[in-house]
Amino acid sequence: MYIDYLTTPEGSPLGFLQIKATEAGITHIDFVDECFEPVKPHPLIDDCKTQLEEYFQGRRQTFDVPLAPQGTEFQQRVWRQLRAIAFGETCSYAAISRKIGSPKSHRAVGAANGRNPLSIIVPCHRVIGSNGQLTGYAGGLERKKWLLQHEQSHLEYALQP
Repeated sequence: MYIDYLTTPEGSPLGFLQIKATEAGITHIDFVDECFEPVKPHPLIDDCKTQLEEYFQGRRQTFDVPLAPQGTEFQQRVWRQLRAIAFGETCSYAAISRKIGSPKSHRAVGAANGRNPLSIIVPCHRVIGSNGQLTGYAGGLERKKWLLQHEQSHLEYALQP
């Protein structure tokens, strides 16, 4: 396991992000309160940090760093569908459940969304309630609101990789 942090002021305006990876890809991106000494830096993590910095600068809409999240088959289906939500757009839990072929599973979709180990890159912040209201986010609703506003304000200027 490789671990490092996105800590630079220009990197994450929302606080520290801990990034974990294996040789297969990035496994976790989590908001953390403090940083500890990095464990074995790795090129995948360096690439992920660069892409996240570009996102926060408003210059990146999509990510192409290899991912290796661990989860059930259902969670993996939900996380793949989350990656299909375009930059600056939102989707409801019910719509995701329909898109993965399990139309009555919106609560399970919500649970899988809450267990998403790859904040920002697997954009669970883009999932809202069917009524258009912001709902839970592991990073906190203030961060979710900030991320959605950030994307709206950079729609026109972001670069595709």
